[in-house]
Amino acid sequence: MKVKHIIYTTILAGMLGSCAVDKKEDPVTKDGEFNHFVEQFADIKVLRYKIPGFEELTLKEQKLVYFLTQAGLAGRDIMWDQNYRHNLKIRKALERINERYRGDRETADFKNFKTYLKRVWFSNGIHHHYSNDKIKPDFSREYFEDELLKKSRTELPREVIEVMFNDADNKKVTKKAGVDNILSSAINFYAPDITDKEVAEFYKTAYKGPEGMPIEAGLNSKLVREDGKLVEKVWKSGGMYGAAIDQIIGWLEKAKEVAENEKQAVALGFLIDYYKTGSLDTWDKYAIAWATSTEGNIDWINGFIEVYNDPKGYRGSYETIVQIKDFDMSRKMKVLSDNAQWFEDNSPLDPNHKKKNVVGVSYKTVNVAGEAGDASPSTPIGVNLPNNNWIRQKHGSKSVSLGNIIAAYNNAGGTGRLKEFAHDEEEIRLEEKYGKIADKLHTSLHEVVGHASGVINEGIGQPKETLQNYASTMEEGRADLVGLYYLMDPKLQELGLTDNYKELGMAAYDGYIRNGLMTQLIRINLGDDIEEDHMVNRQWVSAWSFEQGKKDNVIEKVVKDGKTYYNINDYDKLREIFGRLLRETQRIKSEGDFEAAKALVEGYGVKVDQEIHKEVLKRNEQFTSAPYSGFVNPVLKPLMDSEGNILKIEVTQPKTFEEQMLFYSKHYNFLGTEN
Repeated sequence: MKVKHIIYTTILAGMLGSCAVDKKEDPVTKDGEFNHFVEQFADIKVLRYKIPGFEELTLKEQKLVYFLTQAGLAGRDIMWDQNYRHNLKIRKALERINERYRGDRETADFKNFKTYLKRVWFSNGIHHHYSNDKIKPDFSREYFEDELLKKSRTELPREVIEVMFNDADNKKVTKKAGVDNILSSAINFYAPDITDKEVAEFYKTAYKGPEGMPIEAGLNSKLVREDGKLVEKVWKSGGMYGAAIDQIIGWLEKAKEVAENEKQAVALGFLIDYYKTGSLDTWDKYAIAWATSTEGNIDWINGFIEVYNDPKGYRGSYETIVQIKDFDMSRKMKVLSDNAQWFEDNSPLDPNHKKKNVVGVSYKTVNVAGEAGDASPSTPIGVNLPNNNWIRQKHGSKSVSLGNIIAAYNNAGGTGRLKEFAHDEEEIRLEEKYGKIADKLHTSLHEVVGHASGVINEGIGQPKETLQNYASTMEEGRADLVGLYYLMDPKLQELGLTDNYKELGMAAYDGYIRNGLMTQLIRINLGDDIEEDHMVNRQWVSAWSFEQGKKDNVIEKVVKDGKTYYNINDYDKLREIFGRLLRETQRIKSEGDFEAAKALVEGYGVKVDQEIHKEVLKRNEQFTSAPYSGFVNPVLKPLMDSEGNILKIEVTQPKTFEEQMLFYSKHYNFLGTEN
């Protein structure tokens, strides 16, 4: 599970569709301070991050980091193809135009083309990385065909040109009720003619693993129709995406040779075998080995992992994150994992739904050294893996907070939006004093305690089977609620994590409600429903809590000077409400109650108050900062002697987003345009 970047309190955002800012700056400013800002265009702000501690690593550790980042980048094009079947054709054509077009590059049309290209790069395809809506070009089809394609001598199939400009395949992922989610989603996990019903029927009889140890069925394959029957095209060496996977394997084998310890080497060996065979039983062996390999300064996430992009929650998007331990922060935050059992025992859950023994919750703050696939350019700020419930319960899990990513976000932000949407000066004071630590602790509690908490009743299937298209948003909301419940608990102050648990909790509650009911709406277009799982969960948690507290005026809707605010009048009662909702969401998961999940999500999480939305967008027009941020990656370059031996790994920063995207396309292009 991953935590998407939404800082609830400061919201580093601006209005969707804001004017492009094509400002580029050197990685290091004149006064010697690191410059996190790269450039801004459309609704995107591109940042860069440092890798603290890299120079302190031994040469062997630096090699491990380098080999793991190269393994990640080798599979980059897999994510593009997974996102949409025409993405690689389109990217190749757009990049060819960008390179070869010799017409007037100063016209509004060509500038709009460049913005479109950057948006496609950022989203790993033609669908928006967050809203899932197809990105529509701000230039005409005639200009694209008659001017850009012809004058750059670039070819693109007519059906692909049409889909760029028409309304076909408008949504990458659709999880709405009342429609066929598979048919209406453009994601390339299923052949275009396969239906929800067929997927459900296929997995009724598909291999699910040993009794009590279910595999993540469908995680690493595309479901297609051959000779009238549904079959899985497995992503493995010699199978689908085999050319890129062979490159991944080659780099992982190099990484295994310089592993820090035997447990790391064993885990990497299982990962290599998994990529060679495609066996999900081997994937579980790898997940266990990886989850229990907790020693060393280097760690990684690599594979087909998160299932948010599958409307039915089966197939994993390709993703890699390479991590270096942040020694200072990890010592401070280890206290949460050490006390995980206390949090479970004292939670408001039904006693039958509590874990009797929380096993092996491992938490670290890490610094990212490189990302690829679904984690780049848009990255999470926290991750808890593995996702397989029985492995988590029996063998534990790893939770990480991406410290240098969070720091980069914080260093690139501002307070103007906070002052616009906060109800009063006290709310602003609390946020400015406790907002950052509240965000860090909420992420930590979400990952370490939230995702590790609770049990599924015996005989009840996995959430992707029972809760279906609501599984992901229900799980993220459940983990959020665990964090919210404990953010106002004196235990945090007792553990030395804050000097004032009450004010910390107040700041966290203010920020969550403000974001869940108002400020996150700057991320969607007026009239649209909310569809992204994390946004949906923040709204259903906030809206349900607001409704439950109406009788006692726990959260008050205030209108002053024509502007709407949500003011919390009773923080203790709000905590009780969060506790009741947590108990219910765990019951829904434990019992597999689909109808209750549907009622919660559809009733509170999807639909938007259009008047509030219109007002939020209007009030937000004064801010120029883009609503979405992502990153270029530092460049790791091996310095070698005359015999080809690596002497050290040099770290440099790309100057522009375009520079990095073109470099990646040239050097990590291992798949054809048809896969």
